[in-house]
Amino acid sequence: MKTALFSYAFRPFFLLNGVFAILIMLLWILTLHGSGLGFITPLWHSHEMLVGFALAAVAGFSLTAVANWTGRPAVQGAPLVWLVLSWLAGRLAMLFSGWIPPVLVALLDMLFPILLCTLLSIEIIGGRSRRNYPLVAITVVIAALNGLYHLGTNHWAVAGDRTVIYLLIHTILVLVSIIAGRIVPSFTANWLRTQGHERLPVNNEAVDRLALWLSVVVGLAAGFTPQHSMTGWLAFAAALVHGYRLSQWQAFSTTSNPLLFVLHAAYVWLPVGYALLGCSVFGWWFTPTTALHALTVGAIGSIVLAVTTRVALGHTGRPLQASRATVMAYWIFMLAALSRVFGPLTGEYQMLLTDFSAAGWMLTFAIFTWTYWPILTRPRP
Repeated sequence: MKTALFSYAFRPFFLLNGVFAILIMLLWILTLHGSGLGFITPLWHSHEMLVGFALAAVAGFSLTAVANWTGRPAVQGAPLVWLVLSWLAGRLAMLFSGWIPPVLVALLDMLFPILLCTLLSIEIIGGRSRRNYPLVAITVVIAALNGLYHLGTNHWAVAGDRTVIYLLIHTILVLVSIIAGRIVPSFTANWLRTQGHERLPVNNEAVDRLALWLSVVVGLAAGFTPQHSMTGWLAFAAALVHGYRLSQWQAFSTTSNPLLFVLHAAYVWLPVGYALLGCSVFGWWFTPTTALHALTVGAIGSIVLAVTTRVALGHTGRPLQASRATVMAYWIFMLAALSRVFGPLTGEYQMLLTDFSAAGWMLTFAIFTWTYWPILTRPRP
């Protein structure tokens, strides 16, 4: 089992991430109900959702895909074990941050993003995969922002910890935009050809570049000038471009294939989230919290679920067919995301819907862990 588990990065990271997603949400919902876990703050929760949860999924996907991108052997064995241990060390350090020295917490938490940057750099730059140099740059930015987070929260430097969290969110959204732009139309086209469809997804390089750069600019604007009207207009522009980009990918031709359609459904949250962000800037109906959760729980959370469920099947040689349990998990997660995003608009029912959303999140990843445990730990059939 050890050989299989550490043969590809997606195996340990997807598995651990499923368990971690349950734990992190349980701790957060207990905190909201007054459990007395003083070290769990909104900033702590945001950090662990981004550096702990989202970045683990990025590590599992990117270090698996990089072998195809470069033609080099997959990262496995000892380097992968050390990377997983660095992730675990960071999560334990953050979990016990109230009892161990802040310097040690920061050092342990920095190990994972730095080691991930190093491994990706070796594979991508060493393999001369110029198309993927931006992925190296993005992971370097994430590592740097993580360092700024610790400098700010420990008052070691003038660093706005909330600003850093917003920049981390939007940096990961840029990564989501890049990865989704590659895999969603590609997977869709491959499947539609097998079904005899003539209309295939259209990739427009100009639209792709515009969507990417708008995501970057909106992220910077939302981080540094969240209330400026220009931030709102840029967010609306990003929503339009991402919505148009998605409309070219033939989403409704994939409804009979849940494993594929869920990728499109996950991407919907990007234009929705940017539109809600624009509305929140101008005070139109929606709050910044609503927009924030559309972009995090909605866009980041659902794309992680959609990609992990598909990649785990494809890279273990299993049929690309979602089980009934997996389809159930998709529906539960989408209901959970909707509850979390629009719950604050319901007034007195807000906490009830927050609890419902948390329960849905935990149930989703419990189903994922139960279903995919044997797939991720056993050798390729």
